[in-house]
Amino acid sequence: MAEQRPKKQNKWFVKKGEAGGIDIVFLILVLCLLGFGLVMVASSSYVAALHKYGDSYHYISRQLIFAVVGLVVMLLVTVFDYHQLRRFSLALLIVSVILLVLVLIPGIGIKVNGARRWLGFGSFRFQPSEIAKLAIILVFASYMAANYKRMKEFKVGILLPAAVLLLVCGLVAVETHVSGAILIFCVGAVLIFVGGASLKWFLGIGATGVVALAGFAILTPYAKGRITTWLNPFADPTGDGFQTIQSLYAIGSGGLLGLGLGQSRQKYLYIPEPQNDYIFSIVCEELGFIGAMMVIVLFVLLIWRGFVIAYHARDKFGSLLVVGIISRVAVQAILNIAVVTNSIPPTGISLPFFSYGGTALLMLLFEMGIVLAVSRYSRLETNE
Repeated sequence: MAEQRPKKQNKWFVKKGEAGGIDIVFLILVLCLLGFGLVMVASSSYVAALHKYGDSYHYISRQLIFAVVGLVVMLLVTVFDYHQLRRFSLALLIVSVILLVLVLIPGIGIKVNGARRWLGFGSFRFQPSEIAKLAIILVFASYMAANYKRMKEFKVGILLPAAVLLLVCGLVAVETHVSGAILIFCVGAVLIFVGGASLKWFLGIGATGVVALAGFAILTPYAKGRITTWLNPFADPTGDGFQTIQSLYAIGSGGLLGLGLGQSRQKYLYIPEPQNDYIFSIVCEELGFIGAMMVIVLFVLLIWRGFVIAYHARDKFGSLLVVGIISRVAVQAILNIAVVTNSIPPTGISLPFFSYGGTALLMLLFEMGIVLAVSRYSRLETNE
């Protein structure tokens, strides 16, 4: 009788018996934030959409398409073995750097409102910085998981990661996308710290980065103008300070319970494109302090649950992967809410799950799928 060959195993998918179910709590929080965000995009955008395109549903219809596609992608990613992502981490970083360079070339990069941040063709556009954010997380998680025993060394733990981080942040900053550069830098710094870098070297490099950022803010007219507007937006109420002032009016008029869903006054062409970076001010105006706190609590719960998944991951790569993704969401949400409330200078950063943007939403849901994939390998016996 001929010897039977064993069946070739598929290394890409999670096999029955090798992993448990996904973290239901995290999934519910993602769906709650996504649903809440879609409602607010619909409410905040219909006036601007009617004025600009003659179609009240222009923004929400597109956001819904990306949300549905993103959910399908997220659920598909959960059944993949996330360890296979290590194979593509370096390639993704190289591609993202090439795309960031292409953005800077006149005739290739698309310039909007003075900023050259987009690539695309026809009506389809995307920001390469969104790909760079995930690339940094994947590369750092893979690199630090492979070299965790040597992360205390300056060359391994600080010099090499810092060189990669500064290259990507520099390219993003040249696009005048300062908020994107700050976000990538913060996420990279978190991963370097959590990855086991020596504290003395980490603090030294961190201080250098802060000084460099301060110098950039002082010497660059673009960044300096943002700081001037932040300190006194009423100095130029019809110019640079207009959006900040209207945002504060919206937040203040919301009170405790808000004016009611759909009842915002500031979205009537006072706040420019209210479905984007300043959508949180519309949340405050329509749903009040209670609604704003609901959004913040949902983000806090998502971040908490994400770190729970990271803590119970079965390997360093999975743990660092989740830490990077969740840190990105946390930093981005904090910066956006701080900007909208004029707590920090305006940076042009979006609110995850809420701000309009198909590519950003698709990438975000893809990352949520990665977190759920890691949760399947959790060391917890139950998904409590």
